[in-house]
Amino acid sequence: MRYISQIIIHCSATREGVAVTTGQIRRYHVADRGWLDIGYHYVIHLDGSVHTGRPIEQAGAHCRGHNRNSIGVCYIGGLDGNGLPKDTRTGAQRAALRALVARLRRRFPRATVHGHNEFAAKACPCFDVRKEFGDA
Repeated sequence: MRYISQIIIHCSATREGVAVTTGQIRRYHVADRGWLDIGYHYVIHLDGSVHTGRPIEQAGAHCRGHNRNSIGVCYIGGLDGNGLPKDTRTGAQRAALRALVARLRRRFPRATVHGHNEFAAKACPCFDVRKEFGDA
């Protein structure tokens, strides 16, 4: 098993309420980007269901320079109706993300939780991860 030191939260950068699936993201990452698989380890759909992406035993492709020792979690959404950054998480997505992060923290107790925007000049995940999850 890989050593996991970070859990990195992302958004799919899709408009509020648009139901994108894990399969659609996987097709985009593989067919359009040329990756071996979806870049994220988990994807949280609008209804709060958590879908497995890339196996956590494999390094992701979600945050340049941080993939080797991290787990990538993506929620569907992140843009308002005009395509501007916004925390669009549904109540179900918020609850699912809290539960998933808690489960991952139990499994990887040394892992810290971060937003993608801490490592790249992006708004992703369009909410303050440190405020919501703390810095550890």
